Amino acid sequence: MSETPSQPGSVAPRFLPRINSPAYHLLLAAVAIFVLGPLGGVSAAFMNFSIGFFVGGQVLAGILGSTVTLSYGPEGKHGANYIQTMAASVAGMCGMAVLVQAMVWMGLPQPPTWQLVLFFTSIGMFGVGVGMLYTPVLVDRMQLKYPSGYAVANILRALTDRNLLKMSVKKLGTGMATGFVGGLAALKIPAVGAISLSTSTFGAGLIVGARLALPALVVALIGIWQRPHLVEMGWLEPGAPFRKIGFVIALGTILGAAGLDITLILIEAVRRFRDKTAAPEKPADDWKRVNVYRLIAWVVFWGAAIVVVGSSVLQQPMFFLLVAVGLSFLFVLVNGISLGISDWNPISSAFVMTVFIMAALGLRDPSVGLMCGAILLIACSVGGDMQQDRSTGWRLGTNRVVQFRYQVIGIVVGAVLAVVLARVFMSAYPVLQADQFANSKLEGAAQWQSAMTYKFVGALRGITTSQPHVMKALQLGIVIGLGIEIARKLLKRSRGYQAFIAGSTAGRVTGFSVDAFLLSSPYASSFGGFVELPTVLWWAAGGIGGSLFDVVQAKIKAGSPQRGEAELPADMGTMSLVGGGLIAGDSLAALTVGIYGLVTTVF
Repeated sequence: MSETPSQPGSVAPRFLPRINSPAYHLLLAAVAIFVLGPLGGVSAAFMNFSIGFFVGGQVLAGILGSTVTLSYGPEGKHGANYIQTMAASVAGMCGMAVLVQAMVWMGLPQPPTWQLVLFFTSIGMFGVGVGMLYTPVLVDRMQLKYPSGYAVANILRALTDRNLLKMSVKKLGTGMATGFVGGLAALKIPAVGAISLSTSTFGAGLIVGARLALPALVVALIGIWQRPHLVEMGWLEPGAPFRKIGFVIALGTILGAAGLDITLILIEAVRRFRDKTAAPEKPADDWKRVNVYRLIAWVVFWGAAIVVVGSSVLQQPMFFLLVAVGLSFLFVLVNGISLGISDWNPISSAFVMTVFIMAALGLRDPSVGLMCGAILLIACSVGGDMQQDRSTGWRLGTNRVVQFRYQVIGIVVGAVLAVVLARVFMSAYPVLQADQFANSKLEGAAQWQSAMTYKFVGALRGITTSQPHVMKALQLGIVIGLGIEIARKLLKRSRGYQAFIAGSTAGRVTGFSVDAFLLSSPYASSFGGFVELPTVLWWAAGGIGGSLFDVVQAKIKAGSPQRGEAELPADMGTMSLVGGGLIAGDSLAALTVGIYGLVTTVF
């Protein structure tokens, strides 16, 4: 499965440093830290502030990073992998900027920047170590697929095909230009802003397709339909939006489905582990070897650092910090297995479930819940990225220790940028500082949904205060999510149903209807409970557009293969590239306007 990595003396073009030389690693790090990392970081922070989730930067960084190492030929794939590893770490940490926003919404005093950076860095370093600790089991022994990691590996393998790479960059560039223009128009032209245009939301819809985008619209429409009834029940105040209680129900559906999936994943993990241990052990290749004792020392050191910094610097209770650190070992493993099998990393569920557990242990202070939940949020995010990046390295034969070092540097840079970007965005757009959970009628809130912040703040307030209807809504959601997921699993295992939906046009229509409308995945449909209707409409429009394009493209390919996209791998389709470009362009537009606003305010 793997290929031999390049040697230190590998030949390089005259104008580039020799592979594996100090200058070579300096070049790669500079590109990741100063170009691709901030690009992905701005995109991740912007998406979390605007729609409440972010798309991982591995694929985008892999494509753009490969342009830097293209001249090295096939051996350049390892360098591109190092670049995307560091850049994705920066981007993933920047997505955690919403934790600072949550502090503002809840009226909590913000610690000095250096304290937050130190705390976030300690968690990130710990998460990287725990993720690496599980890599031999999840990546080497169980050989989980990690779909996004597989996609990045395929892209990097295309280094020798210059035409393929140029096509990818061209489509990304087109999407970025369109997203930039659309983002500027939405932020600066009132008529465009009035329709709540969000090119990033539309681009994300293009990537996921109609099966995953339409369920959110169904939930949003059900919320509008049931809103008068919810007001009558006392679950909503008159005039309040559906999402003020809808997010709790949606969160419950995720937890219900996740409970079933995690149980099945653990059963599958045990089964796969037993199957792999039956095979004879082979000595590890050089590129795989890691000093286990040093790795354990790393995990212990940074786990202790979290507790020391959290208790001594941030004045958090040591008991709950220890509980959060202990739970991280469980959730990084479970989330890593989930990510490896389904490409889904339920970091929000880890956050909320941790708060639930701590509430059962006596937690009543929402500020403690936020800080301790942040440990799980960041650890599961970077731990999952670590395992996904190792899956890419496993397919390419990239040196594991060197890749680890690149990710560590990315964590440090990302921790700094996370706090900086939070302050930049919230200073440029005061609406981001306003508590949308308490006041949903804010001007400009339609474009800055902040669904992840909304979810965290609402969950913390619902758990740590006496609001019986919130817990009832959560329980209702858990029952709905569990029931739907059981039904979906039974249909998936039904040979008769699978043969029907694959064997005829009527069957395919039925299968689509079940997935999109009748028994939608709770992970997809929950988005409709977290954001307002205009955002859902752009999301659904992107999903419909992406699926229609794929259908038309398939017909063109069938009728005239030379006009289709047979030369592109499935994971480098037009919609995924254009959609990613739209997201990046929209985030760059927001950053441009934000920096301009800050400069004009200061000067």
